[in-house]
Amino acid sequence: MLLVDTYIGSSAIEGVGVFAAEPVKKGQLIYRFEPGFDRLICKDELALMPESIRRFIDRYTYPHPVDRGCLVLDADNGRHMNHSENPNTDFRDAVFGYAIRDIAAGEEITCNYSEFEPDFVMLPSMTAAFAKRKRNGATRHHA
Repeated sequence: MLLVDTYIGSSAIEGVGVFAAEPVKKGQLIYRFEPGFDRLICKDELALMPESIRRFIDRYTYPHPVDRGCLVLDADNGRHMNHSENPNTDFRDAVFGYAIRDIAAGEEITCNYSEFEPDFVMLPSMTAAFAKRKRNGATRHHA
């Protein structure tokens, strides 16, 4: 659960991202894992879900900090936090996230996914894939 005011906006990293709506100070606690707030998904539930939902879960969840049989889906703007090799936050604890430098209001909040997801592999950019399909004329909308 994010503990600072945020908003979703256009990101140069991956289409959309989460941005600070207020100044954040270096060392400030900005996130706390809250199992009563976020959606917990047991991995054995995945087989019963449609493929489109499994892709969504693969993109927007991360391993539960204690129960490796569960995934966490942020219920707030945190699900839109983009990966950076030079993040402005520290999530190595997996239960708490801190700003590692001052973050200005309007600045994108980023994290290094490998800090809390041991098997992290960067998924292909959805923004780039959509742009490629659009260039190739494959973005027809169906009613």
